[in-house]
Amino acid sequence: MNNTKISRRSFLAAAGIAGAAAALTACGSSASSTASSVAGSAAASSEATGGSMELIVFAAASLTETLTAIGEIYSAENPGVTFSFNFDSSGTLKTQIQEGADCDLFISAGQKQMNQLDSTASADVNTERLDFVDSDSRVDLLENKVVLCVPENGDKGIDSFDSLAEHLKTGDILFCMGNSDVPVGQYTQKILAYYALDEEALAAAGVITYGSNVKEVTTQITEASVDAGVVYCTDAYSAGLTPVDEATKEMCGQVIYPAAVLKAAPNAEAAREFLAYLQTDRAATVFESVGFTAL
Repeated sequence: MNNTKISRRSFLAAAGIAGAAAALTACGSSASSTASSVAGSAAASSEATGGSMELIVFAAASLTETLTAIGEIYSAENPGVTFSFNFDSSGTLKTQIQEGADCDLFISAGQKQMNQLDSTASADVNTERLDFVDSDSRVDLLENKVVLCVPENGDKGIDSFDSLAEHLKTGDILFCMGNSDVPVGQYTQKILAYYALDEEALAAAGVITYGSNVKEVTTQITEASVDAGVVYCTDAYSAGLTPVDEATKEMCGQVIYPAAVLKAAPNAEAAREFLAYLQTDRAATVFESVGFTAL
């Protein structure tokens, strides 16, 4: 697992966010009271474990910058509470959990991967009847948006999903999308289907290339190794990309991030407290600063 360090760009953003969070505290709002209560509980939990506790959080790669920033703020407010973040595609994280990896809290970029671990989910999705998720703790935490991005000096004239579809039909571009087991890839597949495009045929023709998670897709766009790619608006923001179009609900549905504590969580109570903190206005300030919508 990766003990991810925040980038300079994200650190500077987090510094401003921390100031905003402090302002929220000074306002004495009910959300601030909730955050203070959660912080107090977390501090008590860390004291009960000898003054230190490492929460293991598995989270979708698109949460890398924001969750790292929130973790640093939370640890500063709760000395002794540290984090081991594992950021990757939701499909990869789901598999690691299924194979027995220690995890306190799972935050997926799609409902499918969470449902596959939740015994209360439909058998059509949880086909193996897996029972890893504490369903009582499960919440829909965030909403993201799927966007189309092109390299900074892209010269193909791709300025919308409509024009992307036309270029894909003529086969004169190289397009990047997530793998089929990655939520951003699954949303992109729905967009291709919306335009009646045959992904398999396009891939066979060398028009499509893939990334194993949304960060890999983002990197291919920023490095201009492709002519266009589909990512989340939050990843575009973190990479300094300006989206040229945003997918509608009709194209790919809503992008909802569920979160849940795992039944076998080594630090289940502390994980519930951190999840509660993620639902406060203070955490929402961080999430919303990069394009997430707190639910």
